Amino acid sequence: MAKTDTATGKTLTVEQTGSPIRRPVDQRQTLIGLGLNKLHRRRVLEDTPAVRGMIAKVKHLVRVVDGA
Repeated sequence: MAKTDTATGKTLTVEQTGSPIRRPVDQRQTLIGLGLNKLHRRRVLEDTPAVRGMIAKVKHLVRVVDGA
């Protein structure tokens, strides 16, 4: 099996700072994919290129609190 980034323990903590109201459907779905659905909720996510791309897509609605 191939090793993943979870073995190295790289994570990002993301907090939702903006509302998905009056936003395109794809941005709403990206927030849901990140596990965010209400303001000021935080999620600890793996630091992968896919997650980084999702964060970049909704960068005006979220902030990265810390990268452990």
